[in-house]
Amino acid sequence: MNSDTYEGSTQEALVYHHLQSLREQHRDELENIVRVLASITNISPERVKPHMDTLLHQLVNQPQERPFYETATASEWVTAFREWAASHRHDGPPLSDYAVSRESMYEDERL
Repeated sequence: MNSDTYEGSTQEALVYHHLQSLREQHRDELENIVRVLASITNISPERVKPHMDTLLHQLVNQPQERPFYETATASEWVTAFREWAASHRHDGPPLSDYAVSRESMYEDERL
């Protein structure tokens, strides 16, 4: 057995145990969902349940994507920032000298 197969089987075992735990902890809620879906679709709960199990497995087994700030390189940050800046309007009037002055920024502190 190679390491990929071992990791895959370990991952599947973890998913299986997690699903079993969810089913036990949320038995009533899951039964209610199956009943509602059966009512909406006019399909028996016995026929709905395998679809519900498949959906739950897919939702639990989704890989967790790491956020941009954890994985981005410096050049990716630069590109993202430039794209963000370019997405704003450039035809607005400039701020007045007073609007960007120290006095206007700390105006409330003088009171």
